[in-house]
Amino acid sequence: MKILIVEDETKIGDYLKQGLSEAGFVVDLTRNGLDGHHLAMTESYDLIILDVMLPDVDGWRILQSLREADKSVPVLFLTARDSVEDRVKGLELGADDYLVKPFAFAELLARVRTLLRRGAVPTTDTTLRVADLELDLIRHRVTRGKRRIPLTAKEFALLELLMRRQGEVLPRSLIASQVWDMNFDSDTNVIDVAIRRVRAKIDDGFDTHLIHTVRGMGYTLDATDEA
Repeated sequence: MKILIVEDETKIGDYLKQGLSEAGFVVDLTRNGLDGHHLAMTESYDLIILDVMLPDVDGWRILQSLREADKSVPVLFLTARDSVEDRVKGLELGADDYLVKPFAFAELLARVRTLLRRGAVPTTDTTLRVADLELDLIRHRVTRGKRRIPLTAKEFALLELLMRRQGEVLPRSLIASQVWDMNFDSDTNVIDVAIRRVRAKIDDGFDTHLIHTVRGMGYTLDATDEA
């Protein structure tokens, strides 16, 4: 499942992204209100974690804009503003939860999972499909045709990223930041090794190959069987 974090404090933003990525989520992180507002309005997310005090556009205005646009994505406010008035304001604007800094990551993760369960839609909407490949986001289950495909947590996150961005060529640097939460090191082959493992599980034994290498650019998942 895909989460957007809008947080201008570098340490907190990085800490959240690492923790949620390790918990199996696909995470986008932005550090200002304008970029956060743009991503929230144009991309599809299962949850948004939103700071209140942000550069340029504050969290109140971002949330208000989302609700005025009839976007029902769950929003968790994360802020140092702990007065009753602030909590009431956030909830009245349409926030789904409100967590005050400093916080324990275990509590945040529990709240994230609760919000995702509360906002869960029918299974058909939580299943990614490309050709005969299916990825069940709720049960963390992958099948191709009638074959069940076992994946590790990182392999699942990698495949989810590729399927969510079907047809896009994803550079190694983006895959590294989204799945491993690390800066890309040209000397490491961790991305290539992981792709080979997922490709072997997903494509071996099937006439149509879904995962493709685009030389000099990266990797893509597409139903068009091109080497």
